[in-house]
Amino acid sequence: MAMNTAILCVDDEILILDTLKEQLQRNFGQQYIYEMAESAGEAWEIIEELCDSGIRLLVIVSDWLMPGIKGDEFLIQVHQKLPQIMTVMLTGQADQSAIKRARQEANLHTCLHKPWRESELVTLISKTLK
Repeated sequence: MAMNTAILCVDDEILILDTLKEQLQRNFGQQYIYEMAESAGEAWEIIEELCDSGIRLLVIVSDWLMPGIKGDEFLIQVHQKLPQIMTVMLTGQADQSAIKRARQEANLHTCLHKPWRESELVTLISKTLK
């Protein structure tokens, strides 16, 4: 399969991003391009670069609690501009109303709670990509 599809992970903790990337690569290998962003601002830059390169962004896995903008807000903005992208919110402490709002306004596919199990992440991403 050509490397023309990508998965983007957004979290302000490098350790979380490293873990996500490692788990995704271990399970999906070279099927996708894996992009990591430490903020919503950085994520938008990556999204723009991917679009400019003709690479289709399939899934965004975004942390909820980040400096500057909460994950639900970010995913809602993404959905307004790019409704075809599947969204997954990663959270240790998102409140239920934020999750509900993201489901309604960001087409939130699912919520992954920290700490997650690798099998849980892989199953979610696999389902999301079907």
